[in-house]
Amino acid sequence: MEFRFTLPRDIYVGHGAIKNLAHFKGCKRAFVTTGGHSMRRGGFLQKVEQVLKDNGMEVKILEGIQPDPSVESVYEGAAMMREFNPDLIVSIGGGSPIDATKAMWIFYEHPELKFEDVLEPFSIPALRTKARFVAISSTSGTATEVTSFSVITDYSKGIKYPLADFNITPDMAILDLDIPQTMPPKLVAHTGMDALTHATEAYVSKFHNGFTDPLAKQAVSDIFDSLVASFEGDSAARDQMHISQCLAGMAFSNALLGITHSLAHKIGAIFHIPHGCANAILMPYVIQFNKKAALSRYADLARVAGLPGRTDAQLVISYEKAIGELNEAMNIPHSIKDYGVTEELYKEHRDSIAHNAVLDACTPENPREVDDELMGRILDCAYYGKPVTF
Repeated sequence: MEFRFTLPRDIYVGHGAIKNLAHFKGCKRAFVTTGGHSMRRGGFLQKVEQVLKDNGMEVKILEGIQPDPSVESVYEGAAMMREFNPDLIVSIGGGSPIDATKAMWIFYEHPELKFEDVLEPFSIPALRTKARFVAISSTSGTATEVTSFSVITDYSKGIKYPLADFNITPDMAILDLDIPQTMPPKLVAHTGMDALTHATEAYVSKFHNGFTDPLAKQAVSDIFDSLVASFEGDSAARDQMHISQCLAGMAFSNALLGITHSLAHKIGAIFHIPHGCANAILMPYVIQFNKKAALSRYADLARVAGLPGRTDAQLVISYEKAIGELNEAMNIPHSIKDYGVTEELYKEHRDSIAHNAVLDACTPENPREVDDELMGRILDCAYYGKPVTF
């Protein structure tokens, strides 16, 4: 068996870890991106700017990258980069600004490309001829600071596309533990369940391996220990979740994911359900479908989570129930219908969502084969809250 395992060269973890940006020597221009106003309100954006300026760099800041970034915003950011000509790119924020900036980086270094040219997994040309990339994550879920993924939305088609290539793995990841302390509870819930989905899907993926398995199992164990406490505001649990989501990211960036994410990408773009919330809703139904192909793998995760069961089948049922209990504890709905999506809207988009989910880059690594008909039936169960029995 041959596989590749890729991570950022350096990962800095700790309270005040932003100061480690000073390790980048010899760079002249830094292009800094972020999302809304939270990083400026918390003073973190200013800390980034100050460290870079103290290191002798000219700094340009792009603020206001939208949630679920669009193809158009990526092109606009890349054009700004080409005008400024940075040799260092720094993104601070949640998954959306960091994902957007990864994509901007592609088109900054390769302006001849179009978005369609990089949709096929592992088709992005070599980067780092113009700039290196640093990611500073503000949320405890996406782990985009250590992954080879970027999710961009084509609103003209109503589809979220995951770009996947080891070339967009950041050069440096900074986990400043001061930042997640400022997260509101709903964001803690959604991003935490995203992290649990990452670890779960990485462990059962067709491409799991001896490097990714221990990371995924440790992440699952720690998330079950820490997520609800983090949601309730415990500062030590917030620290642990920020580390655990990174472990999950290291696992899935190399083992890849599965159809929980395939469906979440599509229902998120159409129904505007936050990504982590969509994963949380979908995961029990996908486990019920996949356990015919990966029963013992899911049972392993139930064991490390300390869940009851004498047999693999009992353990997997415990795992499904435990995910539902986490959702309930953090006010996440159990079905798409409960989220508030009307039946009329659901039926209008049901077939196209199922079809596009089959085509998603996360589907080939799912442990059980799936086609349009099966994907639609899984989606029906997740919409109406019915168990998957096929």
